[in-house]
Amino acid sequence: MKIGFIGLGIMGKPMAKNLLAAGHDLVVRDPNAQAVAELVALGATAATTPREVAERTDLVLTMLPNSPQVTEVVLGDGGVIEGVHAGLAFVDMSSIAPAVSREVARALAARGVPMLDAPVSGGEPFAVAGTLSFMVGGPQETFDACRDVLGAMGSSVVRVGDIGAGNIAKLANQAIVAVNIAAVAEALVMAQKAGVDPEAVVSAISGGLAGSNVMSAKAPMMLDRSFAPGFRINLHLKDLTNVIATSHEHASPMPLTAAVFELMTELKAHGYEAEDHSALLRTYESAAATQLRRGGHLS
Repeated sequence: MKIGFIGLGIMGKPMAKNLLAAGHDLVVRDPNAQAVAELVALGATAATTPREVAERTDLVLTMLPNSPQVTEVVLGDGGVIEGVHAGLAFVDMSSIAPAVSREVARALAARGVPMLDAPVSGGEPFAVAGTLSFMVGGPQETFDACRDVLGAMGSSVVRVGDIGAGNIAKLANQAIVAVNIAAVAEALVMAQKAGVDPEAVVSAISGGLAGSNVMSAKAPMMLDRSFAPGFRINLHLKDLTNVIATSHEHASPMPLTAAVFELMTELKAHGYEAEDHSALLRTYESAAATQLRRGGHLS
């Protein structure tokens, strides 16, 4: 399949590389010329506008930061919608507001283009490994046609409902991840303050009910105090903003998620917004007047 890929950031670039490795013909677009050049060196071709991407491909994929960027790339001047043609399909893999997914889908449907919203979970390591989880909303027929393409980038591709459902599932995912990371940080700081090595605690509880993918991925980063971003705090704040807005729209209170949102906002206020969301640890360290470390003890 000839595929257009728009958005070669921390997630999009390795995802595009996996499509090339799977044998797809790729046309790419991103403001970052270095990222484009890296993909071209691997066999992709470059386009200058989203419109050109659409004109030259059968399927357009986007992996963009937020709702405004998706709206601009698809519906703005020189956007995807200006390059539509018979047989084109569109899949947005960004994590955006469900209402925006539905708005974009309506505009494309008026031009005869089907759309899926297919946000992902897993972060950069999973994007590199091609083991992302896709949560997909949209027509069954379009999902069936695109499933193998998404499968080249992920190990799980699940349709959860009509357009917008994918992003609602992603919001649920982001709420669960945020609260889980906060709970891990909170518990490990408590253990160290109580005089127990937090690394030993992680080893002891990982095989039980408290064990999770979040703990496996984030506890080592906390123990090493290594917060190089796999998923940045500012991006998780963006997602939680959409979570809370959606929860308010449907009168579904989310007090735990709101509390973690405020903790992340505190980190942003102190200049940590570009760090990995495991840096939630910093708020608990500050409150407890300690610093987590392997072999840590009461301090």
